[in-house]
Amino acid sequence: MKRWPLPLLLLALAACGTTPKKPARPAAAQAGGPGASALAAAAGDGCAGRYAPAQEDPSTRGDYTRGGLYKPGVADSTPEHVPDIDCIAEPAVVDAPRSPFGNRTPYTVLGKTYRVLDRPDGYVERGTASYYGQKFHGRLTSNREVYDMYAFTAAHKTLPLPSFARVTNLDNGKSVVVRINDRGPFHDGRVIDLSYAAAVKLGIVARGTGNVEVRALIPGEAPAVAVAANPAPPAPAASAMDKLVDGLPPVAAATAAVPASNLRYYARSKPEHASGADDFDAWLRAQDLQIVGGKVVRASSAAEGANPAATGAA
Repeated sequence: MKRWPLPLLLLALAACGTTPKKPARPAAAQAGGPGASALAAAAGDGCAGRYAPAQEDPSTRGDYTRGGLYKPGVADSTPEHVPDIDCIAEPAVVDAPRSPFGNRTPYTVLGKTYRVLDRPDGYVERGTASYYGQKFHGRLTSNREVYDMYAFTAAHKTLPLPSFARVTNLDNGKSVVVRINDRGPFHDGRVIDLSYAAAVKLGIVARGTGNVEVRALIPGEAPAVAVAANPAPPAPAASAMDKLVDGLPPVAAATAAVPASNLRYYARSKPEHASGADDFDAWLRAQDLQIVGGKVVRASSAAEGANPAATGAA
């Protein structure tokens, strides 16, 4: 039996690279469909056997260097049709043995070193998810499974291979359980690279990336609680200066030199002056402003009104 060298530990580095482009060719030209774990015989009428397990495509072997990416100059793409995700079952969270491939630690890719976790217990992370497609379909993953863009799988930099995680789109609340069987993504700021089917289920295909939570799953644990989509951000608390300005009577258009909105802008853009009324009074004086009868007016105008001689009036 042929023994594979250590460089194959990072075989796919799939992840990898860039967001897939829209299709160069139909999915029918690709070998296979989802892996056996994704066949959905129990998913409903018309689903059984719809997708055959993906087979390795020998043409995807090679074309990488250790510590680099697979075919970095070749663009990824997605199929022309969208898979029926209701006919793809999520993988069962089982106690799978640690793979002899893809778990070497530490390992280095593109000059950066990563350490694989001993166990996935308690792992939770939020960040950006991307996905990969036809360029990798039929290629061996880092743990030497076959990458199948129609199965719910994913690439991760540090979770053990294989392991399982629930990925939730924080913008719409959609989630999917994936089998982690590959390494990546190696772009800064990305926490997971999803299969095409998983990206479809989460609703991130059109955008290319999504804001997600990745939560590792352990066999026998209670199901993870679904994460709600991000609520609208709360309104900022009113500062002391906001309250002071809001307490002023409306500015009369005929006598106002500075609208109240400008005072409010001052309060927000000059927080160092928002400690109390003394600072506000100092600022009013510096701007030649004062409050007369509940109105904000020019201090010089108020003085001239009190002294007709100053304006030349008889």
